[in-house]
Amino acid sequence: MRGVRLTRRLTLEVAMRAGDGAGGYAEVWQARGTVWAEVRPGAGREAAALGAAVPVQPLRVILRGLPLGHDLRPVAGMRFRDGARAFRVLAVTEADAGGRYLTCACEEVSG
Repeated sequence: MRGVRLTRRLTLEVAMRAGDGAGGYAEVWQARGTVWAEVRPGAGREAAALGAAVPVQPLRVILRGLPLGHDLRPVAGMRFRDGARAFRVLAVTEADAGGRYLTCACEEVSG
């Protein structure tokens, strides 16, 4: 890939279950580490939520390639955090044949 600028510092987080003290559990996010990435906007769309249309902004997060199984290689279900903003990872693919970069299809979520 040409023109990739890894200038944004993102925290990779994974969902964990923590006991809530009442026999159930709560989902908490635990930081895995920090990665440098480029965040590119995708084409916006609308989705239905509780009978109303809400805007959804898909994003592409591009970062250096990492081998399968590496702690900092994202997988679907993880999320990136940038301050108060969070980007849920929907899918991950290698951006080039050499595996130098990964492209993550993401969407911004609250929390």
